[in-house]
Amino acid sequence: MNFAKRTKRQKKIKVEDGDPSEKKYAHTIQFYKEPPTDNISLQEFEDLAIQRLKVLKVIESMSFKEKKGSKQFQKALETEFNKDKFLPKSESMGGVATAEIQKRRSDHISHFILRLAYCKSEELRRWFITQELELFRFRFLDERTSFRTQFLIDNDLHYEPIDVKEKEALKKQLVDSSYNLTEMSIEGIEFYKVPFTEALDLVRSRKIYVHKGYAYVPSNDLVSIVISAYRAHLSHALALTARAVPQLEEDNRLLPLLNNLSKQYLGQDYGGKQTNAGKVSIGELDGLSRKSFPLCMRHLHSALKHDHHLKYWGRMQYGLFLKAIGITLEQALIFWRSEFSKTMDVDKFDKQYAYNIRHNYGKEGKRVDYTPYSCMKIITSNAPGAGDHHGCPFRHSDATILKQQMSSYGVSQTSIDSIMTYMNGGHCQLACSRYFDVTHQLPEGTTSIQHPNHYFEESRKVLTGVKPTNGAYRSPSSQISNPVQASKDSQPIGDGDDFNDETGISMDDLDKMEAGAV
Repeated sequence: MNFAKRTKRQKKIKVEDGDPSEKKYAHTIQFYKEPPTDNISLQEFEDLAIQRLKVLKVIESMSFKEKKGSKQFQKALETEFNKDKFLPKSESMGGVATAEIQKRRSDHISHFILRLAYCKSEELRRWFITQELELFRFRFLDERTSFRTQFLIDNDLHYEPIDVKEKEALKKQLVDSSYNLTEMSIEGIEFYKVPFTEALDLVRSRKIYVHKGYAYVPSNDLVSIVISAYRAHLSHALALTARAVPQLEEDNRLLPLLNNLSKQYLGQDYGGKQTNAGKVSIGELDGLSRKSFPLCMRHLHSALKHDHHLKYWGRMQYGLFLKAIGITLEQALIFWRSEFSKTMDVDKFDKQYAYNIRHNYGKEGKRVDYTPYSCMKIITSNAPGAGDHHGCPFRHSDATILKQQMSSYGVSQTSIDSIMTYMNGGHCQLACSRYFDVTHQLPEGTTSIQHPNHYFEESRKVLTGVKPTNGAYRSPSSQISNPVQASKDSQPIGDGDDFNDETGISMDDLDKMEAGAV
């Protein structure tokens, strides 16, 4: 993929001779087999990546509320995506407008950009594949039957419906092995005869009839087979992309952007001017920490009160959080000085620590107004070591200690077990969201936490009687206008923040995957 810098003379997209056309983008959905060859500016590269990431985040958020694959899930996605102008619309019987072709082009390019960003570790690849498969399912089911059939033909998926004679002979078996089908309703449904090895998900769930090595799949379940083929293709493609990414290390334009995308926070911007300044006083922090702080911040507050000291990353994580909830610079200096001076002289504090606090508020150094850390940044950056108290409890804490801690906070054993189920599955933010619902006596799935300050805001709304925001999803149109800039949680002092995770698989494994790919 060739990407050209934007210059003063180059303000528009520069595309090669193969202009976007109805032939090149024949369908609204695709397997993304061929990489794009367009020349685009870095700005468009960035914008397209953010737009697609928003779409995938919508899918992830909706999966917290509705069961994947259900009609409710499909309807919820349809409602949200109707607000969004990024995704191409399902195909109609008429021609395709130029604007729609451009959307298909954007869809094509943005998918490959996120491949570059999400190929670097097993965890990232798993997340990307999960969301992309659900996006494909939604779009495939949204298409007309005739267009689905043509899509299968174009992608060498030769699944043909059985004839009337064979369906009549197998009518009883098809009805007995299918859910909610009768001999009358089965007349209007097409069944596809495919090798059972290509329909293992359906076989496992006992949803279809299997006979002599073939599975008889109703048209509504055909998407499961198509998705299996797409999953195999996408898994292999990501492995190959992971192998090629090191070639980008010399490009200092793309690599920082790609590293940042996997940690992108697309919710409310808690940086910029302190709109909450003065709304919270340092005298309220003890009470607020018990009622409205997320576990990560409550732990930092307790550690500070106990040890009268926090190491650098703990001060950064907690200090920026306090700044965003309304602690002014003057209050912050008093608060930190009062704790640290219990184990050191005030002069030592003023010389070694006060500068860093003023720096966080944009009063020293480059005078940048730094933003508080999002959940993703806390989870993926600067894992705590010995003597550290920063990080995410659901990612970095010992499970036994964490259970004891929650029990001491009055969380019931049943609720602790449900929280730990998410944690043990690697779903840190789901665990935190469940903890929020439990401690605020809300039904499971009410809130989806993406940021410690979002947790605090929603908690104050609940406890003060204000109806909380439905945190499970915020429409892309309601999110920040410049998510890239707002999500660059800059670090004033300390190590860099590049996400240098390994691919998680060896080159030998990649070679085997490439050789054995179907």
